[in-house]
Amino acid sequence: MELSNKFELGGVLLQPPKVTQSPAGIRHVRFMLEHRSQQFEAGLPRNAYVRIQVVISGELAQQWEPDLTVGMQLQVSGFLQRVEDRNGNPRLVLHAQQLVKI
Repeated sequence: MELSNKFELGGVLLQPPKVTQSPAGIRHVRFMLEHRSQQFEAGLPRNAYVRIQVVISGELAQQWEPDLTVGMQLQVSGFLQRVEDRNGNPRLVLHAQQLVKI
């Protein structure tokens, strides 16, 4: 049985997207997504706040790049991947497989 890695988050695009291209010629668009909501835990309300980097690649990146603007509300579905910065500090990145403007 394959282990599941599915993640969905709605939020606001915070900064202008950054476009890069891999050595293999695959286009990547990266941006920060900010989520704020109220969730219930143990029957009590709790404010939830998340900021996560989103990466869209390939055809999806080409499709969305011209339309992505700061302040846009998106629902992003995909999978989580651990990456390290230049100093070796780990963080989670959401690799988008589907985006919906909300």
